[in-house]
Amino acid sequence: MHLEGTVLLGPEFDPVEGRVVVADDEIVAIEECETDSDDIILPAFVNAHTHIGDSIAKEAGTGLSLDELVAPPDGLKHRLLRSASHEEKVAAMARTLRYMESTGTSAFLEFREGGVAGVEALRDALSGTGIGGTEGTDDGESFGERDIDAVVFGREELDVLDVADGYGASGARDADFDRERNATREAGKLFGIHAGERDALDVDAALDLNPDYLVHMVHTEPHQLERVEDRETPIVVCPRSNLVTNVGVPPIRELAERTTVALGTDNAMLNSPSMFREMEFAAKLADVSAETVLRMATVNGAEIAGLDRGVVEEGKEAKLLVLDGDSDNLAGARDPVRAVVRRASHADVKRVVL
Repeated sequence: MHLEGTVLLGPEFDPVEGRVVVADDEIVAIEECETDSDDIILPAFVNAHTHIGDSIAKEAGTGLSLDELVAPPDGLKHRLLRSASHEEKVAAMARTLRYMESTGTSAFLEFREGGVAGVEALRDALSGTGIGGTEGTDDGESFGERDIDAVVFGREELDVLDVADGYGASGARDADFDRERNATREAGKLFGIHAGERDALDVDAALDLNPDYLVHMVHTEPHQLERVEDRETPIVVCPRSNLVTNVGVPPIRELAERTTVALGTDNAMLNSPSMFREMEFAAKLADVSAETVLRMATVNGAEIAGLDRGVVEEGKEAKLLVLDGDSDNLAGARDPVRAVVRRASHADVKRVVL
């Protein structure tokens, strides 16, 4: 298989006219040549923080505070998750997975509530099983197995490490999480934790756990930024979610100057899991380049998850997104990277290679 057009090449996303050759799910060659194609070829997205179990309750909880919405164990989302059946949760997540694929996401890092059962529900959604006992819905629509990859961070039970790729802690204000961190380290798996979402009071305790990455970091003190930089602790920011929950917006430029920063869409109940929307919001909110934002949406999340993707280079996984550069929305763009980050949308997607 080969794809032709303007290739956003390497970690700097240099626009090069040419051809990407794919074989056995790997980029085997990138050839610079003249083409007749207006397509824009870029790495597929990596959504670095999601809670897609919330797909059962989209736009629920209007007017509630952050704690009332999502705080364990009795925030609205947790009550709704407990009241939903396995089949309902699987079917709702399957729809979200399909949407994420169609908008160019190749992988996502999921904080999955519900312990072992919660992780198993997501695995069922990925495999297309457990939906009403079949691979489809009551109206005959089949979800089937998804091509998107999940890096699943279990929660609430230590046994979850037997079935998950890591542990996703709610935050150091909720518990000390020393036991969970030690168990995760012994299992050789990833440990992520929310920090600095409401205020900066839980950031030092979260850093003391030596996590593989932190999520949110809306509120930080100068010494905490220094600790992040010294430890090279990656950060995942979710600016749309932070705005919706009224906790503020993360200092994206300051964080990006100090460490690896990736983008996540956070709770499906609050925002669509569209990396196009997250990129546009982040780019127009923060004083950073379009290339920086595109890295946050691709290779930086891949690096946190240990995935060999997120950049168009020979030898990398062929997880690619092709946009129609001659769409009514993108035609006439003078800067393809800026156009992808600040302007492109689901409607411009021509092909997703997963």
